[in-house]
Amino acid sequence: MAADEGAMSPTRMLAEGHLRVATSGGAPADGGIAVRHLPHHHPTKKDDVGGKTEQDNLEDANSLPSKGLNKLVNGNSKVPATLEDYKKLVVPVVEEYFSTGDVELAASELRGLGSDQFHHYFVKKLISMALDRHDKEKEMASVLLSALYADLLSSHMMGEGFMMLLESSEDLTVDIPDAVDVLAVFVARAVVDEILPPVFLTRARALLPESSKGIDVLQVAAKSYLSAPHHAELVERKWGGSTQFTVEEAKKRIQDILREYIESGDIDEAFRCIRELSLPFFHHEVVKCALTFAMENMSSQPLILKLLKEATAGCLISSNQMSKGFSRLAESVDDLSLDIPTAKTLFDKLVSTAISEGWLDASLSKSAAPEEEMQNASGEKLKRFKEESGHIIQEYFLSDDIPELIRSLEELSAPEYNPIFLKKLITLAMDRKNREKEMASVLLSSLSLELFSTDDIMKGFIVLLQSAEDTALDIVDAPSELALFLARAVIDEVLIPLNLDDISSKLRPNSSGSQTVQMACALLSARHSGERILRCWGGGTGWAVEDAKDKISKLLEEYNTGGDLGEACRCIRDLGMPFFNHEVVKKALVMAMEKQNDASILALLQECFGEGLITINQMTKGFARVKEGLDDLILDIPNAQDKFGAYVELATGRGWLLPTFASVS
Repeated sequence: MAADEGAMSPTRMLAEGHLRVATSGGAPADGGIAVRHLPHHHPTKKDDVGGKTEQDNLEDANSLPSKGLNKLVNGNSKVPATLEDYKKLVVPVVEEYFSTGDVELAASELRGLGSDQFHHYFVKKLISMALDRHDKEKEMASVLLSALYADLLSSHMMGEGFMMLLESSEDLTVDIPDAVDVLAVFVARAVVDEILPPVFLTRARALLPESSKGIDVLQVAAKSYLSAPHHAELVERKWGGSTQFTVEEAKKRIQDILREYIESGDIDEAFRCIRELSLPFFHHEVVKCALTFAMENMSSQPLILKLLKEATAGCLISSNQMSKGFSRLAESVDDLSLDIPTAKTLFDKLVSTAISEGWLDASLSKSAAPEEEMQNASGEKLKRFKEESGHIIQEYFLSDDIPELIRSLEELSAPEYNPIFLKKLITLAMDRKNREKEMASVLLSSLSLELFSTDDIMKGFIVLLQSAEDTALDIVDAPSELALFLARAVIDEVLIPLNLDDISSKLRPNSSGSQTVQMACALLSARHSGERILRCWGGGTGWAVEDAKDKISKLLEEYNTGGDLGEACRCIRDLGMPFFNHEVVKKALVMAMEKQNDASILALLQECFGEGLITINQMTKGFARVKEGLDDLILDIPNAQDKFGAYVELATGRGWLLPTFASVS
């Protein structure tokens, strides 16, 4: 059925609700139904590609989830509790879960700890406690991780937790002789259950010492389990399983219930059957399937809307599950259009009706808006733009030629797709080394001055963050990578801090994208955040920003002491940082104020502007930066205000500045 083609990974379906796992080898307690995951392969997403992860010393009491972030947020202690406190509280949660098999209770207690930043330790503790227990507890641990994935345990936290286990595998083998093999099964099971991306094995191997037991674990997982014929079934049944029926069987039961309801119109019977499934965490599938039926058969739409509305009013389907169901269908509506040509229009009407009647969160409509706006034009034009922009970005990564990229982008004549270009740029950069990540941030800074509006950049980040959960399937450290790009955009003055609030308001609450924005805000609030974020990728385009500033100061000093005008221009060009020429303007103006012969400095600016070496945008930004720092300059240069006024008058007369300079700077 078309509705199933865009379905989320089964591991995401066990995100909440009252799931019970069999605790004595028999049926689940209280008649609850445990759902086993089936392997489900996502289509390849060229835009959502991998990136390198960094691990930190996770035993530090004030650590953050990744090594890179720990370095950048050094000193930030705004956390609900220390890791030591968290360790003491989490053990009883695991012990009780192994006794009761109650997933809902375990999720509730974990959520109640209120220390999301330490949940990677929960992953480690759960598995390490299951290692020396029976197969029953090992199976229960895997089921719980799948159930908590996405809502309570992000892909990033999951990766951090498994990385901690691999790093401590030497210690574990001292007490548990078969720890390597058991850990290998846990890793393989996590890959099969799609709570770890397959690329995790490759990236983890690159971070571990060659002689470590962690490498052994990864090799066993890859060769003995994930490479074996029918490996998914082998891994899932390694510990005997605890299943009554599969996810696919659950989907079929839901479809049968809905078909019977459409034929009979008996809403009470439908509610009774949904309750008997005992899968409240899977109610988003009920919503998705019901909406698909309503779109396929217009005559059934009134009955479907009545069912969903009353299910929400009667608390049978939670608001969270309702939003998830709509969101899942929104993600697959393009595929659905192959079978139902008017699918998008029909879905928009269903969303509008649900919001107007008060049983769907209005944020769903807001979060979808930016991407919809960008796809108004023909599909062929969009497809061509994506292909061409991919080639342009790849060429830029090879040549580091920003002016050439800007010319190529202008030739595409598709400014309405600027946000899509931003998404493409960052996702391609995340699949490469720090050099390309630095180049992407540098390019974004230049584009913000030459081509892109703030609105373009915000929309691009919104689209990127809306797909953060899918990106996390391929990129182990996706949240921290995206947070760094956001924070760097603020430091580079591509965005202002207030823009982050606007971006967050367009994302679903508690989604991966929303949490990434919060992470970026934490980075920016740390001490000395500007310098740390500027150096987060090592200044991979050549030299670091501070080095570039030093070179600019030296070339201006040399020119001011009798240097050649042409030589000064050549040195500025050789810097290879046209996006940073506003620093040349700023330092030149300050030097002109300090020296008596300001005419030569102004002549240099005129020459650079005349040659096109410094653009009007860079010139305007340089003047604006000087204006912002005038109060401090006056302390050293009493007549700085008057001199700056004269420079502005000269620059305006010669056309160096944008007409909006006086009003916006």
